[in-house]
Amino acid sequence: MPLHVPPAPAPALRSVLTALGSPTAVRDAQSPALRSAQEPATPELPLPVHVLDRITPEGITATRLAGWRFLIRCGDHAVAAAETVLTPDGWTFSHFFEGPYVTSTERALRQAEALGQPYQPRLLSIPSLYMLTLWLHGDLSDDGTTGHPAATDLLVPLAPAPPGIAAHLPHRVADLLPVLTHRVTPIRLMGSPA
Repeated sequence: MPLHVPPAPAPALRSVLTALGSPTAVRDAQSPALRSAQEPATPELPLPVHVLDRITPEGITATRLAGWRFLIRCGDHAVAAAETVLTPDGWTFSHFFEGPYVTSTERALRQAEALGQPYQPRLLSIPSLYMLTLWLHGDLSDDGTTGHPAATDLLVPLAPAPPGIAAHLPHRVADLLPVLTHRVTPIRLMGSPA
């Protein structure tokens, strides 16, 4: 079943297209694969990037939209990604990058398509764990910019995942959240003040 990729804001896409058309932006990119690409580079699969700043024992307190990420495809695979951010003047290109999260995102999206259930793909960053997940949101009517992971949504940790959490293994939010809550909750030592 195909994924329902939410449309990125038009200014975000325009800013990425402008950066791809700029020899300076591509030459200065931290992406040797993009700089040396022989085929045309196209931005695809815009994914909203949400950040989970805090996990409480009761669950997720808030996520916030931090940007939109586009996979940059040359030929038959992604060679880099482009990040956009919201500024007071609107959506703007931030930077190109490559690395394990690009290939891991592409792999996780292929896995998600094979699940046979419709989802809206997003990225969920958990900075306190240095963790990035593909968030498969079940509510297809959302525009991708708001919302919290529902208990039945799936999170697919991307590689490299934190120790003890398997990359590319889909977890229901209700199952993975207690594990994450335990990891970010400080452990009190005996005799220390509460």
